[in-house]
Amino acid sequence: MAAPVFIGDELSGTGWRLAGATVLAPAAGGEAAALAQARMQAPLVLVSAVTAAALGEPLLREAQAASQPLVLVVPDLQGLVPLPDLAARLRGQLGLEA
Repeated sequence: MAAPVFIGDELSGTGWRLAGATVLAPAAGGEAAALAQARMQAPLVLVSAVTAAALGEPLLREAQAASQPLVLVVPDLQGLVPLPDLAARLRGQLGLEA
């Protein structure tokens, strides 16, 4: 079975590498190419919140909507970019909150 791929900074990648993941630490501007590479080789792609913000909403949403591989956004070690509040987003879509 292929190993999961983590896309993010090298410091966060150290922990993911210890957990058995392949780590891609793209330079600024190379995030989309790293995501495309990871999607071709791994059953699970973990993207740091900072990298997800650099990818942009349309590209990230398209990757997450695909049936294979599973693409998840995970917190980055330094906490520079907060994770999206999925519960608030769902409440808004259901009309429970403005």
